[in-house]
Amino acid sequence: MATAAVNGAEIAYDDTGGDGPAVILAHGFLMDRSMFGPQVEALQSAYRVITWDERGFGETRYDGQPFTYWDSAGDCFALLDHLGIERAVVGGMSQGGFISLRAALLAPERVRGLILLNTQAGTEEPEAIPLYQGMIDTWVADGPSDELAGTIAGLIVSEPTLAAAWTATWQSRPKESLGQPGATLLTRESLWDRLGEITAPALVVHGTADAAIPVGHAERLVAELPNAEPLVLVEGGTHAANLTHPAEVTAAIRRFLDELPA
Repeated sequence: MATAAVNGAEIAYDDTGGDGPAVILAHGFLMDRSMFGPQVEALQSAYRVITWDERGFGETRYDGQPFTYWDSAGDCFALLDHLGIERAVVGGMSQGGFISLRAALLAPERVRGLILLNTQAGTEEPEAIPLYQGMIDTWVADGPSDELAGTIAGLIVSEPTLAAAWTATWQSRPKESLGQPGATLLTRESLWDRLGEITAPALVVHGTADAAIPVGHAERLVAELPNAEPLVLVEGGTHAANLTHPAEVTAAIRRFLDELPA
């Protein structure tokens, strides 16, 4: 692990290095940079792959103050600056996609392409917000019990071995650390009306069994992003389809990267 002191935080990251085109990937809510292990393994021979822990997750340290996904997009670019990278393909899963869309709006000249995995451009569904807020409040107050962690793991990965591994990871972290990231998640604004401004080539991949974000949101991303490729549906893929169905997701990413203009 390496760290970068940027924007008042210590951002933990991994960088495969090399001379290949740069790809930077942002993880989903509750996850960390390790979730892209299968993709890093498959891509590192041809691409420079950077994965990083966002504020409130993994091994990144920050001051615990309120932040937005625009701030996180700024962290992404600050990390690229730290590494001496001017342009990169920017991507992420779920929350990482929220950040990637904002990065493409914040500094479009720095984004060669977008990889959007099981994500969307809007807010949470109004009826889901009280449920998610209750989960976050319980987590912060009492920690992720086996029951609570199991419910959330079911939403994200569902596969028993992966669910058990991520549950253990969550239970090892300070329970209070979820409070501010939870507020950021539930108060984010919609970007649906701004997708037309994003001209970068975009790959949208979505699992058909995603229990957290309906496939319809992925279809809308493809319809409204001017240079989106046809939607890649991963049959049986969960919310973290890149973990439960790594071969299919990685193949789509590799094809997209290989076909991008130099």
